[in-house]
Amino acid sequence: MSLAMHKTCRSEPAREIFKKIKQLAPAGLLACLLLGGCASLPLPEQTPTLALPMQLHIQREQADQRQDWLLVIQQQGAGLRWSLMDPLGIPLARQVLQDGSWHADGLLPPNPEARELFAALLFALTPQAELAANYPQAESAADARFLKPRWQVHYRQPQVLRIDIKGDVHYAISPLEAAP
Repeated sequence: MSLAMHKTCRSEPAREIFKKIKQLAPAGLLACLLLGGCASLPLPEQTPTLALPMQLHIQREQADQRQDWLLVIQQQGAGLRWSLMDPLGIPLARQVLQDGSWHADGLLPPNPEARELFAALLFALTPQAELAANYPQAESAADARFLKPRWQVHYRQPQVLRIDIKGDVHYAISPLEAAP
């Protein structure tokens, strides 16, 4: 809309709408910045060596609530396919990590929490010998590793671990037992 058109508009509702848009613009900018932050999750320099396919039980804990999920990680061409499901097998999120970025796999809506979980789990599963090259900013101890301020990983066994994510969300992760 040109400035001349704006000056000649005598509609009170139109002026009120324009005022509201001007007031909401900073909130829209903030939302874009926050969503942009989700897109910039820490990822490895190169895809780490993982024993695939992998099937994991995920128990999400936040406050007094717990949820159980199933996660399958498998090779898909040059990428890694991550499929998160509820205990009934209903898909919650599907993503492919390829060429250093996440891509939607299928028609599920974006799930930023699942993408954060996938990125944190990739960090947690990266072999110790590949950690420094893939995550130069990572710190590690005998039974833990950290990517401050975002993730803390505590190992009970190699694939039995707990991931604490900034914001008070915790994930207990263990391999699914194969049926005989």
